[in-house]
Amino acid sequence: MSEPIRCSWAGMSDPMYLAYHDDEWGRPLRGDDEVFERVSLEAFQSGLSWLTILRKRENFRAAFDRFSIPKVAAYTEQDVERLLGDTGIVRNRAKIEAVIGNARAAYDLPGGLSELVWRHADPDAPVPATMADVPAVTPGSKALAKELKKHGFRFVGPTTAYALMQAIGLVNDHIKDCLARSR
Repeated sequence: MSEPIRCSWAGMSDPMYLAYHDDEWGRPLRGDDEVFERVSLEAFQSGLSWLTILRKRENFRAAFDRFSIPKVAAYTEQDVERLLGDTGIVRNRAKIEAVIGNARAAYDLPGGLSELVWRHADPDAPVPATMADVPAVTPGSKALAKELKKHGFRFVGPTTAYALMQAIGLVNDHIKDCLARSR
């Protein structure tokens, strides 16, 4: 029997990556704290492997109070120093400070973060035949990044915004024959 077809980025060896691909990536995710977690993790991923972030995700959740927007928005310089000393996460001051600033911006959003992000859903995006057909940036991701920046978010450029859109199901970029496409 042949191996199931998956998007090539999922690889075939790391069980954590396979589970993320098969059961999570591209599935609709809503809720302000849930979306905030993904915005934050995408920011931390910038310049790194997503697998690195996945392996540290539980540490991130513990370090950032499970990405509770009100809790993270209240962080102080002491929290920044605590996070910089936490070997279980990516210790980058600019990214840590951006996540705290993004929590403050999310806290003040009329209607909430999930609603703002989901206004940019693209259910009619073309179905990619191969990963080469998957864009890195779209007009929708440019618009999402622009709107987030308008509200004070940082580390949310169009490429990061598109990765977020893919991750939480605003678009379904599983390739046409991928086993996870129709789940």
